[in-house]
Amino acid sequence: MPLTESIWIEPYPDEQLGLMDGRAAPEARYEQRESVELAFVAALQHLPARQRAVLILREVLGYSAREVADTLETSTPAVNSALQRARKTIDETLPERSQAQALRTLGDERVRQMVEGYMEAWEAGDVEAVTAMLAEDAAITMPPMASWFRGEGVEIFLREWAFSGRVYDAEGRRNVRVLRAHANGQPAIGTYSWSDEAGAHLPTVLQVLTFDGDRITEITGFVDPSVFPRFGLPERL
Repeated sequence: MPLTESIWIEPYPDEQLGLMDGRAAPEARYEQRESVELAFVAALQHLPARQRAVLILREVLGYSAREVADTLETSTPAVNSALQRARKTIDETLPERSQAQALRTLGDERVRQMVEGYMEAWEAGDVEAVTAMLAEDAAITMPPMASWFRGEGVEIFLREWAFSGRVYDAEGRRNVRVLRAHANGQPAIGTYSWSDEAGAHLPTVLQVLTFDGDRITEITGFVDPSVFPRFGLPERL
């Protein structure tokens, strides 16, 4: 069951990773791209605040134990002890492969095909096509809401909620449109719904896709239209 504390997770624009060279500092254990993946961010929530700070400073940013001790006003042995406990928790929580590794294994062309197929199916409201792309125990989560669906519940959610309306309105317009994006080092989709009042498609949910092999294992839908501009997505279509 997902942690209810996960409501603070927010999507991170891949473009900001380009501000650095993409490589971690010498003493870091996790590369930049891996450190913003949703699984890693979620795993951090299993840590007490001090262990979380130590892990980020040491394993993501590459600070030395002495530098971390000075920053946190503690001793080097205390930093090393906190890091050991944090590593154990993270290693038990993270999946075997990071998304960076999973996507490299698939290859750019296969990832492109899968994402485009997913986008077409979502715009068409095609429950069967979407579920065919999902792993058996795939999940849908919607931060900051506590709602989540897994396995058979995903199909029920798609059929009875996400795709419950008509694909086209009375004027022949698609009720839903989607644009591709990237977030947290993972493929993402910006979804838009038609608004009669605005006379345009307005942003609704930013979906971040998690892959394992050629199946989607999780759809994380950030129900916050205000984040769209961060990802180069227009405020209306």
